[in-house]
Amino acid sequence: MRRFRPARPVIAWFLAALIVAVAASPQVRALHRFPSDLRIMEGDVRELDLPYPLVLSVRANQQGLLQLNGIPLGTSFVTARPGERMSVSPAGPGTATVDIRLFGVVPFRRVAVHVLPRVEVHPGGHSIGIVLHPEGVLVVGHAPVAGEGGPVSSPARDAGVLVGDVILRVDGVAVGSEDDLLRLVERAGAEGRPAGLEVRRGGALLRLEVTPRYSPREGRHLLGLWIRDTTLGVGTLTFYDEATGRYGALGHVVTDGDTQQPVRLEGGRIVKASVSQVEQGRRGVPGEKLGAFRDDRDVIGTIDDNSPFGIYGILSVLPEPGVYRGPVPISLQHDIRPGPAEILTVISGHRVERFAIEIVSLAPQNSPAGKSMVVRVTDPRLLEHSGGIVQGMSGSPILQGGRLVGAVTHVFVNDPTRGYAVYIEWMVLQSGLLDVPLSALARPPAA
Repeated sequence: MRRFRPARPVIAWFLAALIVAVAASPQVRALHRFPSDLRIMEGDVRELDLPYPLVLSVRANQQGLLQLNGIPLGTSFVTARPGERMSVSPAGPGTATVDIRLFGVVPFRRVAVHVLPRVEVHPGGHSIGIVLHPEGVLVVGHAPVAGEGGPVSSPARDAGVLVGDVILRVDGVAVGSEDDLLRLVERAGAEGRPAGLEVRRGGALLRLEVTPRYSPREGRHLLGLWIRDTTLGVGTLTFYDEATGRYGALGHVVTDGDTQQPVRLEGGRIVKASVSQVEQGRRGVPGEKLGAFRDDRDVIGTIDDNSPFGIYGILSVLPEPGVYRGPVPISLQHDIRPGPAEILTVISGHRVERFAIEIVSLAPQNSPAGKSMVVRVTDPRLLEHSGGIVQGMSGSPILQGGRLVGAVTHVFVNDPTRGYAVYIEWMVLQSGLLDVPLSALARPPAA
């Protein structure tokens, strides 16, 4: 009797086809979509949506920080079998690297798990006036200076000073206001010599010499510049912490209206503001809150940071209670879901009100970034009053399920009912309420 062995090429093709089929299955594709960076708030439980078809073994490089299905994770593998619920719960704040293997043998995924201390803050919604003092004085235009019998021109422009430049010093003396600049320029002009300007242009420092020209009309020496030493605006308070006074607002960086460059901050303050009118937004034309505030009075806090995720500082006066009388927990992005939510904002006077919105989509973000969510206004009264999202609503807190999840940042110019929002976790981290550097969340820790 002759014995036959299966042809080896047939076995190889069969194994290859099996591997491809498993790799293409929805379950394995779901495993590949599982994030390599995971954040959990202390006291929360994170359900892992993993329809895995195989036995998974999980271990962590830090003993006792995490539990999987109630079993402490450590350097020994914990096994999860097909069909079992998988949930991760933290025992305390910290960071661990979690290894996931198939059958405890085949390396499959390494996940950096950051357990953040639980944070509760007061949601805002209050309108605030924003007064920023940039470092130096900002050049916003050139102005001709007619000398005695001479041509009309701008001495500063002729010397190479450009719109958008920031004048930091004149003759080695720091310039903090328009009055400082005028005084130093007059001194140089009276002495009949050029004024030495230290100018910041983008990231470069330049030294320029400008000869002031005497203006008989003004009765003093001038450089021929329009300058600004203060940036003003209206926005919305997002949250504050009663114990420390720390707050966050706006959700995006403050830029200069003329140069469109972020304002480099020397100092600033926020002021209690009221909304007198709302100009409706329409397709192609964003609306706007028209607010009023007294810069010399009603100051409620400092501005110490003008960041990509908003302005931050310390409150000297706590705001009047809004819709929520006490603090609420924040939600990390993994706990936010598309669907109904609400924003808090002011559309008349000082009164904070709640309005219905829908979270349309969420952007997965392992490191801090803007445009985290797309939201749509659904509240009939807000749509009738403002047309949707308008300028001045930046920073309006977004709540879902009684938790603070984000803040409105931008309106879609072609559809004022829709706009972008930022995840609240980026704002809270930027505020300093969490002792976790933003850079630590941008990459997995070493195993």
